[in-house]
Amino acid sequence: MVSKILKMLNRESVGINEAALLLGLFTLVSQLLGLLRDRLLATYLGAGHALDSYYAAFDIPDLLYVSIATLAAITVLLPYLAERYGNGDAEHHDGAKRFLNQVFTVLFGFLFLVSLLLFIFMPWITHLTAPGFNAVQRVQLAYLSRIMLLQPIIVGVSNMVSSVTQMFRKFLVAALAPVMYNLGIIFGIVFLRPIFGLAGLAYGVILGAVLHLAIQLPVLIRHGFVPKFTTRISWKEIKSVVSVSVPRTIGLSISSFSGVILTAIASFLGTGSIAIFNLTNNMLNVPIGIVGISYSVASFPTLVKFFQGNERDKFSDHILNATRKIIFWSVPIMVLFVVLRAQIVRVILGSNSFSWNDTKLAAASLALLVLGLVCQSLVHLFVRGYYAMGNTKKPLIMNFLGEAFTVALAFLFIALFRHSPGWANFFTSVLRLDGVPNLVLLALPLAFSLGNILNYVALWILFKRDFPEANTFRVMRTTIQTIVASLCMGAVTYGALNILVLLINQNTFWGVFLQGFLSGTVGISIFVSVMFALRNEDMREFGKTLHRKFWKSSVIVEASEAEGK
Repeated sequence: MVSKILKMLNRESVGINEAALLLGLFTLVSQLLGLLRDRLLATYLGAGHALDSYYAAFDIPDLLYVSIATLAAITVLLPYLAERYGNGDAEHHDGAKRFLNQVFTVLFGFLFLVSLLLFIFMPWITHLTAPGFNAVQRVQLAYLSRIMLLQPIIVGVSNMVSSVTQMFRKFLVAALAPVMYNLGIIFGIVFLRPIFGLAGLAYGVILGAVLHLAIQLPVLIRHGFVPKFTTRISWKEIKSVVSVSVPRTIGLSISSFSGVILTAIASFLGTGSIAIFNLTNNMLNVPIGIVGISYSVASFPTLVKFFQGNERDKFSDHILNATRKIIFWSVPIMVLFVVLRAQIVRVILGSNSFSWNDTKLAAASLALLVLGLVCQSLVHLFVRGYYAMGNTKKPLIMNFLGEAFTVALAFLFIALFRHSPGWANFFTSVLRLDGVPNLVLLALPLAFSLGNILNYVALWILFKRDFPEANTFRVMRTTIQTIVASLCMGAVTYGALNILVLLINQNTFWGVFLQGFLSGTVGISIFVSVMFALRNEDMREFGKTLHRKFWKSSVIVEASEAEGK
């Protein structure tokens, strides 16, 4: 049994569809566990002060992770490791291993020292990250944040060694790591929370981080790449990695810092605002993880290979091929989320502790967040494309503009919700929020979506400028066909909802689930039919991929791709 598990973990994936679908399959498992995690949180805590504190406690650890740990992220380390590993002979293997040990030693030491400083000053830091909290809430927030400071250290090391697992194309391990992370958090909610109170949730996060790292150990052991501390450090090599990493890390830090700002803003918007925004953003992360990140991670090693081989045409074609796939999946998902938002929120978060007003506000927040789904998914792909080229400055500039735009829009929309009755009435009417208080919270998801849209548009313009020879005709054709089929699907799904509401009891979990499931199933069948009628090539390719049984892909040895809260 153990040997079979080890063989499965060491299986190699080939082909963008096979690798992405394998990643997507296990990412779906992880995201379903994430939804279970969120339902448990909503059930036990509701949208109140405790859940606000739990989500706010992630801010500083997350900022620590993206500002330091990502200096040694896979997208940066993989090209270095691949270059040093070469054809895999003993000399190159030892060279790659020495390089990894150096990075591990410096990364761990730096993370530990900064975490220690943050641990000491955390009570003062919480005045900045959650200024709307009262004194008691800030004490609780500081306590949780201190525990969670272990998470970026462990996950930082785990993501560092992911460069090894993905260099050997062990995508299954990459997909299982977040599954283990969520299992740890769920264990904390169910078993540790009753014992330790709210701190039990933080202990669950640490357990999940440990499991995130542990699942990768079999691959590291088999290939002889278990990292060790070393005193023989080539600061020239470290400087080389950092010089490439800094723009990317700054870009991610900007995103994390803007998240801290949004949390600080939400702390003034009423009890439960932080919780609702994070819960609905976690729902959005399900399709982003399954589609956007899966295709991006699966594409990255191939993009690195094409760029290092100076094969520009193949590089741009690969980017555009992945773009088509992401559009093919994410556009219909976006439409389904908008039409079925109420059913989705009621199934995932509906419980005695989560009020009806909270449910309606969360559904509206989800509808606004999902407007940026397609662009946010594509941002992951294009950013990785530029990282594969060794160009981290352009994504940095675009990310800075997008995040600055998001924060500015958040303040603008808050002012409009508070001082413009017409603005608030528009959203009340469109999203059916009559009698729901605290509509000002919707300023955050609306600003977040528009910021992601701007970010992608800017990256697309840059890509077209850098690859003017790239033929985007197939992307445009897929986009038009997918939009047409998705709109037909949305109309049919909406009609089915209105029919089934007369036939199914909506006062039970299974009644709501059945209404949404049946309506969505009818809508998806229309989408598939329209796409086949339009002779969409992506639909045909997907059918061929299923026919090849991607989950049984053979191992191929060649000569020579943050977790939920």
